[in-house]
Order: sequence, then structure tokens, then C-alpha cells
Amino acid sequence: MNRRRFGKLVAALGLSCLPLNVPQLFAQGAKAQRVGVTLLDHVTGAAALSNGVELKAGKASMQITALREDVLRIRISKTEKLPEDASWAVLPSARTSSVATTYDAQGGTVGFHTKLLKVLIDRSTLSMTISDQSGRFLLQDAAPIEFYDDRFRVYKRMPGQEHYFGLGDKTGPLDRRGGAYEMWNTDQYRFQESTDPLYKAIPFFLADNAGRSYGVFLDNTWRTSFDFGKEDSKAYSFGADGGPVDYYFIYGPKPKQVVEGYAWLTGLPPLPPQWSLGFQQSRYSYMTEAKVREIADRMRADRIPCDALYLDIDYQAGNAPFTVNQETFPNFPNFVQELKAKQFSLVMITDLHIADRPNQGYAPYDTGIAGNHFVKNPDGSVFVGKVWPGPSVFPDFTRKESRDWWGGLYKEFSEDGAAGFWNDMNEPSVFEVPSKTMPLGLLHRIEEPGFVSRFASHEEIHNLYGMENSRGTYEGLLRLKPQQRPFVLTRATYAGGQRYAATWTGDNSSTWNHLRMSTPMLLSLGLSGFSMAGDDIGGYAGSTTSDLLTKWLEVGAFNPIYRDHSEKFTADQEPWVGTPEAEAVRRKYIEDRYRLMPYLYTLAEENSRTGLPMMRPLFLEFPDATADKHPLDLDAPNQFMLGQSLLVAPAPYPEQPDSYLVTLPPVSWYDYWTGKKITDGPHKAVAVSTGVPLGIGELQSVKILPQLEVLPVFVRGGSILPFAPLVQSTKEKPNGPLTLKVYPGDQCEGSLYQDDGISFAYRDKDYLRVKYDCESGKDSLRLHIGTREGHFQPWWSDIEVTIFNWDATPGKITYSGAPISKFHFDVSSRSLTISLPEKAEGGELEIVAR
Repeated sequence: MNRRRFGKLVAALGLSCLPLNVPQLFAQGAKAQRVGVTLLDHVTGAAALSNGVELKAGKASMQITALREDVLRIRISKTEKLPEDASWAVLPSARTSSVATTYDAQGGTVGFHTKLLKVLIDRSTLSMTISDQSGRFLLQDAAPIEFYDDRFRVYKRMPGQEHYFGLGDKTGPLDRRGGAYEMWNTDQYRFQESTDPLYKAIPFFLADNAGRSYGVFLDNTWRTSFDFGKEDSKAYSFGADGGPVDYYFIYGPKPKQVVEGYAWLTGLPPLPPQWSLGFQQSRYSYMTEAKVREIADRMRADRIPCDALYLDIDYQAGNAPFTVNQETFPNFPNFVQELKAKQFSLVMITDLHIADRPNQGYAPYDTGIAGNHFVKNPDGSVFVGKVWPGPSVFPDFTRKESRDWWGGLYKEFSEDGAAGFWNDMNEPSVFEVPSKTMPLGLLHRIEEPGFVSRFASHEEIHNLYGMENSRGTYEGLLRLKPQQRPFVLTRATYAGGQRYAATWTGDNSSTWNHLRMSTPMLLSLGLSGFSMAGDDIGGYAGSTTSDLLTKWLEVGAFNPIYRDHSEKFTADQEPWVGTPEAEAVRRKYIEDRYRLMPYLYTLAEENSRTGLPMMRPLFLEFPDATADKHPLDLDAPNQFMLGQSLLVAPAPYPEQPDSYLVTLPPVSWYDYWTGKKITDGPHKAVAVSTGVPLGIGELQSVKILPQLEVLPVFVRGGSILPFAPLVQSTKEKPNGPLTLKVYPGDQCEGSLYQDDGISFAYRDKDYLRVKYDCESGKDSLRLHIGTREGHFQPWWSDIEVTIFNWDATPGKITYSGAPISKFHFDVSSRSLTISLPEKAEGGELEIVAR
């Protein structure tokens, strides 16, 4: 590259802060002499498009278009023709969206701009720069695009203060900077901190640079990889072993806007059935009807709230999917109804491998062969691989007709009353082969609306195979029960898979380090589209200890999916295991999750509308919390937000008794368990930077001495949280008032969403939505309860309002002008509790001190 010319480009963009020694910035022309390497390093032609620009680089072609003012698509081919314009991940409505752009061509550059973004390409180098309208650098090529036969690599400049998040359920720190990662869905039993790849391929990341954020999504189903400065500290790169160069740039500038933009591209998750937010108990395996009944009855006898029980593969006859072992589950339909009567939802595993059992009356195999639904070898024979049933065949999920056939296999289980289904082993996992999966040369048939019909190798389809498996399950369940929300849990998936299934982090281990790993993995999944995610509480592989199970159940109570699961030949792991004292602590946290259910369900509904995850890194809510605007999570890697109001702070090393510091963003905070304001309670807050009493707008530090029975949780000042009376299942109607807990502070607000929890009636406004806000002064408080939206009728007839940080018995309380005499002031907790009637039109609660 001509570095002098590059320097002029930098100056023209107002990017004088950029160093000119960016790694290998188009300088190593010798690279182009390597055998089999093609570099795209100059423009030979340019033409304006209505929504972007089209470029030529010799025989190569490049197209940059604006889908929205803040979303760009970049497509590149080393030939004159761009690849097929189709996607398994990006919604057709987004992929075909377009906004008008203004063409820019002057001197040695060509490009365009939208209302928010500028795109410039240097004609002599093909270097692309994306900046905001003020000219501030956002994204810039660091080297020419490289093609190695079918493989490619894209290089981007990596500023020193930029940090990277996402890529799904990767291990290690939340920040990906300094690491290299591979996207190749892999069955990784007993994975550890440095294991890569794992079960999912989600080639999307969010970058944050001093408070300005953007996202990059590489829409490529082949084996892809990302390097965030491991090879070169001044550049990051991404590429694939084959397939198209097709990636999207999503501008913030706030991280929430990036997450919402990614959801706009790849789709929103469906609103889950409410029971899926309850406590779920599983094991590999509960071997008999009697054992499952024993677990169910013990839950109810011990008053441990629980919504779901799981059946792993041993309920099946010889591990064959869509069968039932008649010896161990002899009265299966009646058994499912018995669990429903006890208010349990049953979730059944249905692995995708179909037992290779010709001429044995095994309907899934027989109908699959008859319908030509299985993946083939290159010679046209059906591929057979060993999995749990022994020799097995594999559905060809890239055929819509085959997905429809697969979905129809759920008919009998659905009629029996099973509530949800669990698609495991769908990387796909194959036993006794070094690759752990299908041979890469197997042939799939793409027969899908919106795609050109053709054969594709397993190498191309591998990463999306699990997603299309869960898609077939989800769509099949919808056809069988169109008025009931499906629940599908998948282990493997691809970008966009959130449209069909919830997920979990796979076969973790019963160790303290795996508890510690769970938080960044779940946060990363949430940023990558999968808010409805959890891990195996207590750990899957190996036997847990009593203290580890207790602490994991505490942390898990604030995760989206709350499932206790463990493997064969390990110690029991149900909540009552161990001492009565340990069970009491675990019950307390499970109970509190059920009391918090109105807040959790409201977050799940928000996620289904916006894509914002339920469980969030701190920087998503507080992008400007630090003086230099670096992500706050770098200082507090063990902490997370549940929605915008709750901050959960487990110990960074929970197996150790050492005290630790919780870092609180610069707003007011309350202790979740006592309601006391942090400056007034047992935890004294000091400024992180100086260790002295707080100044305005400073980060706060609270010292915590770990206790087994206590998980530190804090409430953001200005929050209004809804709580319900305790129930044993979400199917049980709460008996008592709705509780609103008010934590006075700036921008005081809250909301509540309710519906029937299972159907799609909410689409016809059969829901309830209420918004709340409050204003507080030294001697007064006003709480506004908004008018109810929607037709759904609440289960409560009264509202109990508890206001924290209140100093004295009030002199006057009115609700919509009428005096209120029913209240209680608690001196020790400095809280005021007031009882109000439920009103569809809402009202104004006003409190004045004496």
C-alpha cells in the first residue's frame, strides 16, 4: 500500500488520532505472490446504487448497501458474480430492506452516506472506512481481503481502547479482546475454561470503543473464526473455510441499539410459556414412572416451587427417539396427565438421530425412508452413524418437506400432553469418530423457499444443522397446537436460532470454576440473541457438593432458564439433598424467584419485542459509567444485571471465604433483601477511585464478606418492581395482592406485563400492561399507576405498595384524591406499606410527611 496516500485518507476523514503503523496496512505486497492467495487491494470500477455502491477489483466484485440508516451490508466475491442472495439467519424483510443513500466520489475515494453513517473506499487500496456523520472512525480495514482458494480472511483495525463481546456461549472472559475463537458446533463433554469450539456457531460480536458501539455479523454457515488481536495486537480478523463474504455492520452508538439492530436482522425470540421461567428439575435419567412420581411428590411435599420435570433418553425403548419403554413407563398418557394435575409441565428429550431399524415396525425410520428424509453419502446411500440407539440415520433438515415430516413425529407426544421438547446431540454428535460428527462430504439437499435448490456438503450445513432441527420441532408443534406457545430447548444452533428455541450451555461440570464460568457464558449468549438461556444448575458432569449446589441454586434464581440437571452415576442433585438447613436456603431462593415472577415475565415479554436480553452485562445498562467509558464489566466480571433494575454480585471465587468488592454504577442503590439504601445499610459505599465517601456521579464500591446463605443483590434507585404472592407453580393462581416495591431515585419508573402465560391470545390484546412512575422529594412522594392496557383481567384485586427509604409516619396519604388510612410504617427497615384497590384506570398515590 501507498502509506502516504493512506495518511491523506485518514486526514480527510478527520481521523488524525489513527496511527499510520496499523498492522501490515496493505504494505506486504509480497503476500500477493504467495501461491493460491488472491488479494483485493485496488478499485478498477465503481458505480452508484440507489442504496449504496458497487465496486470492481479486477475480476472481483464488492457491494456495500444500506438496509437502514444504521445497518450496512457488505458482500464481496473474487469473481464477477456475487453469491446467491439467501440466508438462513437474516430475515427476508431485513435482508431486502433498503434506504436511499447519497453517492460520494471525489479525488481518490468513492462511497456514500446515510443520515447516520459515511462509507469511503480508497480507490488505490480498496480500504473501506465507516465513520459516523461527524467523521469519527468506527470501522476500518487493516489489510486487503485475502482469498485462499475457497477460504477468505477480512482484517479490521483494532483501536487500543476497543473491546469485543458476543460469539455465543464461549468460555473465558466476557471481553474477547486478545483471544481467537472458532465457530464449529461441537459436542464438548466436560469442557473447561479454554475449550473451543463449543456447541453453537453465532458469528456476531458487539464492539465498544469509549462508549460508542457497533456490531458485526458474518453470515456464513461454514467453519468460521475470529481473532481479536491474538495474532496481531493491532488488528482483528474474521474469515471462513468456504462460503460467501457476507457481513453486516450495525451501528449503535449505544450498545442497546446494537443488540436491537441484531435482533432486527436475525429475528426476535418468541414469547415463552410462563412455566418455562419457573424452576425445572431434570436428570440423566429418571428411569421409571415411579421415580418421576417420587420427585414430583417430594417437590410438593417439601413446598419447593417447581414447574417442569424432564425425561432424558432412558424413557425410550432402546434409546430410540419417539418411542416409550413400556416396561418402565407402562401408562405413559395417564402418567403425563397425572403430572399435569399436579401442575407440572413435562419436557421430553427427542434427539435427532433416528435408530437405523428397518423392517422392525419403527415408524420414524420407516416413514423417513419412504419420504426420502435422511442425509445421504456422496454415492446416494443413506448415511449411518453411531449415537445413543446404536446405528442411526439423520434427518435432512435443509429440506422444508423433511422438517415438516420431523415436526409431525411429535403428534402422539403432543396429544399425550407433553409441554415441551429438548433437542440434544444436534451439533450433530456422532460417536466413535475423531471428528465427533458427520463426514464433511455428506450431501444435504437444500429445498427451501427463498433458496436455489441444490446439493450442499455437510461442511456448509454443519453449523446450522442444530438450528434447523429446532426449527422443525418448533414449527411442527405450532401446527399440532396452533394456539399454544411451543417450548423447545436446543443445544446446538446458529445465528437466528433464537426464533425457534431456548438454549443452555451444555455439558458443564460440578465444580466451582464452572459456576464462575456460567455468568459470562450466559451474558454472551444474551448479547448474541439467546436471552432464554441457562446452564445445568449444580453442574452436569461429576457429583456436586452441598455448598456448591446451594450457591449455584442461589445464582441460578436470577438466570433466565433455571434448570437443575446432572448425569448418570453421580450423586443426587435435587434441592433437598443434604441437610434440612441446606434445603431451607435453596427453597428460599426458589421461592423468591416465584415472588419475582411478574418482573421476570415482564422482562421476557420485553425481550420478545426488542431483543434486549433479560440477563445483561453492566455496560448494556451503564455504557458511560466509567471516566474513560470503558465497559464497567472489565472491573466487575462476576456481576450482572437482571433487566435494568437488579444487580447480582456473586463472589468472584465463591469457594473461598475472602471478602470482595462489589462495584456499583454511579446511581443510588438498595439492598434487595432488606430494602435499605446502601449508604444507610450494613454495606457502606465508598468511591472506587479514592476509597473515601462518595462524590456525585462516582463509581461505588461495597465490601462483601461471603456467606453461604446470602447472594448479594442490589436494586437500582428509581426502580418500581412488581412481586406476586408465593405459589408452587406458575399454573397456580396467586392468592393475595400484587406488591409494588418502590425504590426512590432518579428517573423512577417500572412496568408490568401479564397474560394467560401459554396461548397467543395476547396478539389480540388479551394482555395486561401497566406502566408506573414516581417522583420523590424530601418530605413527599407521588406514585403514578398508569391505566391498564389490554383486555386481560388481573389475578389481584388489591395492590400493596411498599416504599423504601421513608423516614417517618406520613401525615397525609391520598389515592386519586381519596384519603387512605390503611398503611404501616416500619421503623427498622424505614419502609412504608400502603394498601390500595386495583383500578383499571390507575391513579395517583400522594404521600406527604407530617
